[in-house]
Amino acid sequence: MSTGTIIEESVSTDLSESMDRPWKVVLWNDPINLISYVTWVLQSLFGYSTDKATALTMEVHQNGRAIVSHGPREKAEVDANRLHEHGLWATLERDSD
Repeated sequence: MSTGTIIEESVSTDLSESMDRPWKVVLWNDPINLISYVTWVLQSLFGYSTDKATALTMEVHQNGRAIVSHGPREKAEVDANRLHEHGLWATLERDSD
């Protein structure tokens, strides 16, 4: 019986640690949205400067994806949903660090 309790505590600790790890919001390239629109969305939603928003947009355009936000899972989910509301394709990835 005590072994079951130890396992449960271990699982609980592992779950807690994984929930604390940051998540990344990945913005993906698409053939629909204009570069100027994506830049505007990044400035509007995240308050990025024109230079930063442009750099991220060009990274998406040239590499197919860019990390545009990171943080706790709940924040990352909100950020991804806000991008979806503006017609952009975004997903979450767990930070490997």
